[in-house]
Amino acid sequence: MKEKPYILVVDDDPNIAKLEQLYLEKAGYEVKTVGRGDDAMTEFRKMPPDLMLLDVMMPGMDGWQVLKAVRKSSNIPIIMVTARDETFDKVLGLELGADDYITKPFDPIEVLARVRSQLRRYTQLGAKKEEEKPNVYTVGPIVLDEEKKSVSVDGDE
Repeated sequence: MKEKPYILVVDDDPNIAKLEQLYLEKAGYEVKTVGRGDDAMTEFRKMPPDLMLLDVMMPGMDGWQVLKAVRKSSNIPIIMVTARDETFDKVLGLELGADDYITKPFDPIEVLARVRSQLRRYTQLGAKKEEEKPNVYTVGPIVLDEEKKSVSVDGDE
């Protein structure tokens, strides 16, 4: 991740998008806002964000379509921020790959806390992946280490 995490806010209500942008920028994030789902995909392809705040009901592509499209190529944290507050919608969002779901109206401080939480978790998971040895293969009790030129079964070389 960059020094200053980049967040893409996708919401067709300019007042909500601006509110989210102000709080996030004050907290030290780089923020871009778009009001349409298809514009979100254009921005995503141009410069993938570290996190996306995504509304559901928008012109162009809706949030569900954006979520599915992003998940085909990325595991960035996506937080749905939407007026759709039915249990069905929350479950659908999470099942399609959203990492969190916030209903409108919301408290901007809560949104900020959830953003921090998701970025912290995402960064930690990314760091663990980088630490893994790419030349060590494990299949059940068998471990093959190409670098050490060794094979072990149940810990015995």
